Amino acid sequence: MIVGLDHVQLAIPPQREEEARAYYAGILGMTEVPKPESLRARGGLWLRSGAIEIHLGVEKDFRPARKAHPAFRIDNIDALATRLETCGYQPRWDDVIVGRRRFFADDPFGNRIEFIAVEA
Repeated sequence: MIVGLDHVQLAIPPQREEEARAYYAGILGMTEVPKPESLRARGGLWLRSGAIEIHLGVEKDFRPARKAHPAFRIDNIDALATRLETCGYQPRWDDVIVGRRRFFADDPFGNRIEFIAVEA
């Protein structure tokens, strides 16, 4: 029986960790988590916000995830949308699910990320 989600992994292109840090830590406010020594040579990085963890792994023949995506619950979705827009990332609001405020935005590599407002 599944009891929880440990992490989500997305791929990033080689040698682009600094851009990943700027987006995931700088804009989204996540904290970088040290990778185990045995995995550091592979590149990439791990990040966390509360109980949510995302692993960004380097993929030589990188292709962005345009359909598959993580979805993050956000406590101030309007502020995040503004911050992303200010930093050059266009939020794509979606009202297909009635009663759920959400938008999609791509990371610097074209991976699709969903952001969902925490319900009051």
